[in-house]
Amino acid sequence: MNSGRCLAMWSGPRNISTAMMRAWENRPDTQVVDEPFYAHYLQATGIDHPLADSIIAMGETDWQCIVDRLVKRPSSGYFYQKHMTVHWLDHFSTDWLARVEHVFLIRPPEPVIASYIAKRGTATATDLGYARQASLFDTISAQNGEAPPVIDSERFLRDPEGQLRTLCERLSIAFDAAMLSWPTGSRESDGIWGTHWYDAVNRSTGFAAPRTLEPVALSASDRHLADSCRPDYDRLAEHAIETPADPSIASR
Repeated sequence: MNSGRCLAMWSGPRNISTAMMRAWENRPDTQVVDEPFYAHYLQATGIDHPLADSIIAMGETDWQCIVDRLVKRPSSGYFYQKHMTVHWLDHFSTDWLARVEHVFLIRPPEPVIASYIAKRGTATATDLGYARQASLFDTISAQNGEAPPVIDSERFLRDPEGQLRTLCERLSIAFDAAMLSWPTGSRESDGIWGTHWYDAVNRSTGFAAPRTLEPVALSASDRHLADSCRPDYDRLAEHAIETPADPSIASR
């Protein structure tokens, strides 16, 4: 009988999701998968994304086959799954979610929109996935009878070690200091889309310093978009992990 565990991290775009995947992959007891539903999402929606044709051609497009892989526990250690909430589609079943442990990774909408637009030119609420993330959070909370852990990336970057230690404690996983730094460069586990999106994380050797808290400059329409996403972000942020080393917590 397998004694390993499957851990799904649900994030929106332009977050620290790839750096978080690096952290877990740097553990000797963990294997990772990068956005396993991406090819299916692109094929099913026909949305125009960078490298879409190549992603579809090289990826698994049968969502049920993907699920079969995601629920297969390793013989030991951990199977870490980096998921984008925007890849979740209405025809997916939800029963399998109970066979996987979950964490949610969030970031305020204003910097997400600014970063997303810098890469793709425009952004919509569907692109950002806040509503979908909140819906998945509710589904998983109802299945488990309690809310899953939530990491707010801006809070996380003020105390990466404390946040990771607290998360590991919540998950009953031994913290490993190897999660705090990693070699530069790409990984064989990276999706082929990494050539477009992962330039910054490929140069990194650890989690970046906290981002500036100065207001993000957005157009009126993008500010309206941020305001529409804010309630879903705020609701999940109420569950975000806190650590004493976070200045915003210590000053209360």
